[in-house]
Amino acid sequence: MIKIGKITVAGPLMLAPIAGFTDPPFRRIARRHGAGLVMTELISAEGIVRANRKTMDMLAFHDEERPLAIQIFGNSPAVISEAAAAVEELRPDMININMGCPVRRVCGSGSGAALLLDPKNIFDITAGMVKRVRIPVSAKIRIGWDHRSLNYIDTVKALQDGGVSLIIVHGRTRDQQYGGRADWDVIRKIAEFSSVPIVGNGDIRTHAGALERMGFSGCPAVMIGRGAVGNPWIFSGRKPSVQEIIDEIKKHLDLMIAYYGLRGIVLMRKHLVRYIHEFRGAREIRKRLVGSNSREEICEILDSIAR
Repeated sequence: MIKIGKITVAGPLMLAPIAGFTDPPFRRIARRHGAGLVMTELISAEGIVRANRKTMDMLAFHDEERPLAIQIFGNSPAVISEAAAAVEELRPDMININMGCPVRRVCGSGSGAALLLDPKNIFDITAGMVKRVRIPVSAKIRIGWDHRSLNYIDTVKALQDGGVSLIIVHGRTRDQQYGGRADWDVIRKIAEFSSVPIVGNGDIRTHAGALERMGFSGCPAVMIGRGAVGNPWIFSGRKPSVQEIIDEIKKHLDLMIAYYGLRGIVLMRKHLVRYIHEFRGAREIRKRLVGSNSREEICEILDSIAR
């Protein structure tokens, strides 16, 4: 069990932030299934400081999600510190600074994985955050910009010197995006020399695989992203029946509607296709589900599968 400041993480398998997926309904689902920590998708520090309405809406969370980290991104130490102070007022359990997002629009502004090119700025950002807030500060990084610049030692040292309480390492470079394989040998090396807890991330598709990665790397915890979408049972290791999957879809759908209103039905579609992708006749079921516009219609289709 990891203790971060005054927080005791509820378990060693954590939910990674995924843009467009890790909203409050899905984070609640993950926690119910045993995720030890959940994290918001990345949120603009600039947007927080400017009190942009859409940005502020992304900061919402439910107490059922705790322990929860709010993840922010940016490249200015002053702006990020101000945003962190604003976030702290919402009383999350931890603040995370994103230093690993490979998306061009994020990196193009010098944020996300682009920060890996400037360890000095990494130190300035984290040191400023740690001084400004009382809750734990963590960072999520990649192992380098590309394989010609695997500067993870400098990055981790800058984060340690800045005072972070936890470092999450995705075992790919920015250049790899989400292709190729995550390098767990590098994650293991980082876990061996780091003075703060390291959480490994990348290519975890099963509960057994998560435990195997923990054992190999020596990380006290791992973070699961895409492998948890449509399969929240990955956190507990349970193998659900078809009926249990259907029941879970209905619970998730109800959370989406309660949070987003009827728009939640449309937003749920990307989750639906992942929940049912191993069902017999999944292609036809998928067509019917994504074409449905009401809770009743979706539930009718799901109930017909179980019969």
